[in-house]
Amino acid sequence: MSRVLLVEDRAPMRLLIAAHLRERGFVVDEAGTAAEARDALAVGVYAALVVDLGLPDGDGSELLGPQAQGFGRSEAPPALIITARDSVGDRIAGLNAGADDYLTKPFDLEELEARLRAILRRPGARRDVRLSVGDLVFDTTARQAWVGETALPLRRRELLLLETLMVSAERIMVRDLLEEQLYGFETSVTPNALEVSISRLRRALEQAGSTVRLETNRGIGYRLTAETAR
Repeated sequence: MSRVLLVEDRAPMRLLIAAHLRERGFVVDEAGTAAEARDALAVGVYAALVVDLGLPDGDGSELLGPQAQGFGRSEAPPALIITARDSVGDRIAGLNAGADDYLTKPFDLEELEARLRAILRRPGARRDVRLSVGDLVFDTTARQAWVGETALPLRRRELLLLETLMVSAERIMVRDLLEEQLYGFETSVTPNALEVSISRLRRALEQAGSTVRLETNRGIGYRLTAETAR
């Protein structure tokens, strides 16, 4: 699951980037100031940060690297800087501050997405592009899942759910953590929203004849498991 914190003070650009990343399968939390970013980092667990340097209440570099250790996590997530500062000195300073990549404005949204996925694939930061459990395969870049040759007709939220469960296959995903990873802070969640997505995903797997099962552990959470041959 790719939950990202986007820190950008200009609302139109922040909304544009967030909408693009959500359409491509990311869960995105937004912050317009360094203070809002710190609040988000204090309670959320993120796969990566996308950070503008020029924030109204500080420099975005203060959110990177070792400085982020005080925000309640064991290690800082990888970070992509987005900024209008385009000198060699600025790029060096940003990378030395803890950024994993540096993208100058204006930029193409497809390039931003590609660079973000690249830092998520680096050793210690992220898994492979294609996930597999039993006869189930999910391409995290193309955002498509298959059982054998059968493509699963899943909606965006169900794909996010499947990706999260496949990353933690054979382990129980606690319901509260699953909801946090799926929905972030950007939307209110109805009491049965997760159950609806679970039901749709389970039905899609069954209709495709998959050997993979989506189990419910009542009162705890859910587990994706592959049946073993007998």
